[in-house]
Amino acid sequence: MSGHSKWATTKHKKAILDSRRAKSFAKLIKNIEVAARMGGPDLAGNPGLELAVTKAKKTSVPADNIDRAIKRGAGLTGEVVDYTEIMYECRGPQGSALLIECLTDNKNRAASEVRLAISRNGGTIADPGSVSYLFSRKGVVSLPKNDLTEDDVLMAVLDAGAEEVKDNGESFEIHSEPTDLQAIREALKEAGIDYDTDEAEFVPSMQVPLDLEAAKKFMKLADALEELDDVQNVYSNADISDDVQAALEAECPGSSATTVRPGFDPSCSGGRPGPHPLRHRGGGCREEPPGHDGRLWGRRDVARGKPGPAVAGDSHVHR
Repeated sequence: MSGHSKWATTKHKKAILDSRRAKSFAKLIKNIEVAARMGGPDLAGNPGLELAVTKAKKTSVPADNIDRAIKRGAGLTGEVVDYTEIMYECRGPQGSALLIECLTDNKNRAASEVRLAISRNGGTIADPGSVSYLFSRKGVVSLPKNDLTEDDVLMAVLDAGAEEVKDNGESFEIHSEPTDLQAIREALKEAGIDYDTDEAEFVPSMQVPLDLEAAKKFMKLADALEELDDVQNVYSNADISDDVQAALEAECPGSSATTVRPGFDPSCSGGRPGPHPLRHRGGGCREEPPGHDGRLWGRRDVARGKPGPAVAGDSHVHR
């Protein structure tokens, strides 16, 4: 299938980089705990837990951490694990739409932080259902092209339930029903094809192309949401073209798809030598003082754990 979304490529590259981050480990541990709580600690009898453990191992989460998470989620340690899934809906720049998937033990905190991140970064909270109808739940497997052709990938996974193979420029993306993810992974393994990520995601039915200014605002909004501890995933129908991506990188060398998440990036010096690292935000750079650890500090940190008002647009997801 011809054509691709630079945002999709960016999202999966960021997922690969996130595998090296402690925050990503915390998200994976949460998923294991929830799966163990819902279906028990037996991997053979709990497909959701087996998938969560497989993903954690693939991103090098220590085996001891996985084992403790399973026991904690199943209640074998006496600890109480009570996470709630909440989905927030948001309108972004130039008519783009975002779904924000949260897994939290404090609904008031999650609502307050998500609302603050959206309002501070040019988004608008949407009413329940006004955005979600634009997305459908799909199994998505991303893999590097290497020397493969689209037909090579399709032939390997067609009998496993694959619906389509998309060309994302530097990678292929396999779409299927979420229940077919396990079969897709096994088919790729049998064919000797390595993959980068495999997720059950919300895939947009249509995409909204963004110009340069809208792309800057969108990336700033998406980054701010993904930095929140309670946010598990951010899905969007935004389409950032090759030309727009190139323009973003030209304005700030180093703000490529692999470094778009806020954090230190020594490859972007802004043309000025010195000890201050630069922080990327939506295609732009700003200087941080020495000793800054790259985190965002503000009212949301001060108010962490305190009750806050409910936010319009949140909807509880019951499994």
